[in-house]
Amino acid sequence: MKSIFDETSFNEIQERINKLDENSQAQWGKMNVGQMAWHCQPALNIMLKKDTYGLKPNWFAKVFFKKAMYSDKLWGKGLPTAKVMKATEPRDFSEEIIKLKAILSEVGEQRNRQGWGEHPGFGHFTDEQWGQMQYKHLDHHFRQFGV
Repeated sequence: MKSIFDETSFNEIQERINKLDENSQAQWGKMNVGQMAWHCQPALNIMLKKDTYGLKPNWFAKVFFKKAMYSDKLWGKGLPTAKVMKATEPRDFSEEIIKLKAILSEVGEQRNRQGWGEHPGFGHFTDEQWGQMQYKHLDHHFRQFGV
């Protein structure tokens, strides 16, 4: 499984994000590309311990969804999303992609860090699982927009 902490996979993510533009069209789902760029930021901010977004431990998510976060199996379309991470407001692509790239750059600078700690909703992840989960989330949404 690829990981955001692996240099080759990290570089791949950066190349793919640079292929997005304000005209990128979703192949599924309700978000436009600006909303997707906004939606991808909280997961990275949680990992960086910048915000918890009010998430609380969720036994249902831990039991039924946690392993899917970092497994090799691709996520399906229309998976449930935490309410605070649902992109319902219009978002400016140019602003949101700059923010997403900045957060990714920060992750890249820290990718050799050890002990990423607890997720506020899912609980404990190993460092390897954190990296896989972040890669998988970005990959899912980049595939949503054809990159």
